[in-house]
Amino acid sequence: MKTRLLPILLLLAFTACHVKAANPPEAAATPAEETSEEVLTGLEVLVRDGFAPLEGKRVGLVTNPSGVDRRLRSTIDILHAAPNVNLVALYGPEHGVRGDVYAGGKVESGTDETTGLPVFSLYGSTRKPTPAMLKDIDVMVYDIQDVGTRSYTFISTLGLVMRACAEQGIEVLVLDRPNPLGGLKVEGCLVEDGFHSFVSMFKIPYIYGLTVGELATLINEEGLNRGVLGNELPLKCKLSVVRMEGWRRNMLYRDTRLPWILPSPNIPNMETAIAYPSAGITGEFNNYLHIGIGYTLPFETFAAEWIDADALKARLESYQLPGTVFRTIHYKPTAGSCKDKLLHGVQYFFPEYEKAEITLTQFYVMQAVNELYPDHNPFPSQTRTRMLDIVCGTDYVRVHFGKRLKVEDIASYWRKDAEDFKTLSGKYYMYF
Repeated sequence: MKTRLLPILLLLAFTACHVKAANPPEAAATPAEETSEEVLTGLEVLVRDGFAPLEGKRVGLVTNPSGVDRRLRSTIDILHAAPNVNLVALYGPEHGVRGDVYAGGKVESGTDETTGLPVFSLYGSTRKPTPAMLKDIDVMVYDIQDVGTRSYTFISTLGLVMRACAEQGIEVLVLDRPNPLGGLKVEGCLVEDGFHSFVSMFKIPYIYGLTVGELATLINEEGLNRGVLGNELPLKCKLSVVRMEGWRRNMLYRDTRLPWILPSPNIPNMETAIAYPSAGITGEFNNYLHIGIGYTLPFETFAAEWIDADALKARLESYQLPGTVFRTIHYKPTAGSCKDKLLHGVQYFFPEYEKAEITLTQFYVMQAVNELYPDHNPFPSQTRTRMLDIVCGTDYVRVHFGKRLKVEDIASYWRKDAEDFKTLSGKYYMYF
């Protein structure tokens, strides 16, 4: 009997060792994954609780395709089908309520074909709802997946909706969703006077570390809702938030086990949400570095025809950036100004995300490129200076980084407001 069992025991021992060896340390679960539990979005909590906050009220809804439950049912269709909800109007932000308008395209008012409800455009000639648009509603519901970065139009739409509703005495109900960047990372200086716009509407950092419900509450309570140009009197609306259940601040989106539905065309997956603030500012420079838009990796690359990918990777690795690694990449975009051109450069990753200063990645890349190719300095030919400034929330970055393209010239300024904002925003945390 012992002789017959020995081969089996040896095989089991070998298998156990092989399985253990096949799982390297970097594949180990993060703390968030180890204690993972089901996350319920604000929408799902609202449904579970029988739509109680909406009963007896005429309801308006600001949403887009990212407003879904875990079974991918649209918030529009869920509210429209609920017997105790009177959904009377839809409001379309950038890309429209059904996501059928491409980036930057004008959203038209009209009728939603599925429900027959009127749709009012908030991304065209009108970005703030007019009194006529609001006359038939008692409560405005907002349900859009945020990306956690200031230069994203949906939170600006939320602010303008809150202002319009405050003027008309209409309550606002935010259905909360996870911040895909987590609730611990805060980077970038506050927006300064004179640099407020539809992509930098609030005096907050570039990465603000709040869910959209927490952000709406902070804006409302701290008097930050001062209009697109930041020069109007703050208005406070009657605001409520349907909180999530199961979400914690150390969670990235992949920890939630929720499906990711792209909130806009160039944020196709949850990793792109992290890449967006890491490369998007570079996209404001005229035909300088390709950042993956028009290819399969939007915001995840830095490349050009004239770059030596190996040299760029080596220069970036010499900086020893915390939590950040690079690989060489060569590709041909399928759309845009670089269509069918062979580009060379780097793709980047954050294996230790909590240690990385992700927004500075793009500036280190520009520094490395300038050190290798000083003839390709983007600043002398830069014509989109105003757009660059309002995305950064200041002209300090352009003025001082543009002199030598050295990160050390702007790093302390870029970091200066983060800790104070963490202290301020901590008062509005709904999750820990």
